[in-house]
Amino acid sequence: MAEIYCGVVSEGEASSRFQPTSRAARRRRMEIRRIKFVTDVAASEAKNGPKRQKLQVFAASFSVNCENAEDNSASDEDGKKQMVKFKNGRSKTSETIVKSHSSPSLLIPSDDSELYPKFGVASVCGRRRDMEDAVAIHPSFHLHGQDSAAIGFHYFGVYDGHGCSHVAMRCRERLHELVKEEYLESEEDEWKGTMERSFTRMDKEVIKWNESVVGANCRCELQSPECDAVGSTAVVAIVTPDKIIVANCGDSRAVLCRNGKPVPLSSDHKPDRPDELNRIQEAGGRVIYWDGPRVLGVLAMSRAIGDNYLKPYVSCEPEVTITERTAEDDCLILASDGLWDVVSNDTACGVARMCLKGKVDLHAPPEGLVEEAVVGSTVGGVGGEISDKACTDASMLLTKLALARHSSDNVSVVVVDLRRAT
Repeated sequence: MAEIYCGVVSEGEASSRFQPTSRAARRRRMEIRRIKFVTDVAASEAKNGPKRQKLQVFAASFSVNCENAEDNSASDEDGKKQMVKFKNGRSKTSETIVKSHSSPSLLIPSDDSELYPKFGVASVCGRRRDMEDAVAIHPSFHLHGQDSAAIGFHYFGVYDGHGCSHVAMRCRERLHELVKEEYLESEEDEWKGTMERSFTRMDKEVIKWNESVVGANCRCELQSPECDAVGSTAVVAIVTPDKIIVANCGDSRAVLCRNGKPVPLSSDHKPDRPDELNRIQEAGGRVIYWDGPRVLGVLAMSRAIGDNYLKPYVSCEPEVTITERTAEDDCLILASDGLWDVVSNDTACGVARMCLKGKVDLHAPPEGLVEEAVVGSTVGGVGGEISDKACTDASMLLTKLALARHSSDNVSVVVVDLRRAT
């Protein structure tokens, strides 16, 4: 009878013939249901073939600190539509694969443009399994001056995590606060020391904070009990009325578009960069080529926040550049290496300027023709009235271009309009 029950009797017959008079009987019925479910799945795959893995798209986490607008994103059942609502009641719905945000400068007086800059953000998981990028936007995170004479210092940051996302998320939450604290305690406009001290403090906080992450629901627990194998790049730009301060640690990048030409404001920290290679070797480390140059054959960048197990070969010290703003400045592009691995500085600036000129309809060309349209275009002078939508379109189009060129990494892009109102 036991053999007939387990091997032949159906689920319905089992429930009618055998009464749940014991715990063992209930357990046997549960085993039958489990076997039936697995068998049905196996039969379905045998008939239709294995299912193709669906490319999942996740929006990067980013923080926006702005008093005059709020970003309320709502998704439909397929997660493809997003609505952005402003406090004045206007809303815009678009079908897109990225999460984006634009500044609310259309909603404020033009004389407040220095306090609320125009910007756009787009992030996508791409072909990666997990989203490890994070973006931080803080317009006027510090007000310099008093009352009506106050001017805003604007903070833009892109963080590309590796090993897990929690170091990038921690940088998103804290690094701008550390920069503000260090700037207030430093001498006037002593930006290089301010950024270096801020990154060092951030690195120490992350290492200390990692000890408490072990008890959290974090997938990196399976990789390292102390989360020492987790880190993040950081490229940060502070935009003031007369300067652009960029601090970079890792292989994310900041590029200034000036009069149609790209001006790199950071240099990627790759292990085979001659000065970085010398620094690693002098510290007793090695660069091993394993699917590209890697520190000790592990990390594909020579500087990052976190990565305690690779110190001192991997440094958290940023390289800082201070650039004077001019009337020829068009925009600033910050992005993770998911963009720069497949899109050149020239192409990125060309795309951004076309969007600022209003010559690109984001939904007009098919995705397969985006690359051809970008490469074959000519970029002239910028003219006409530019809205916030232009910056958002630029960031979204750059993200789509990276995907069209088969970027294998997360892609996060920030575009900031630097042109002054005339």
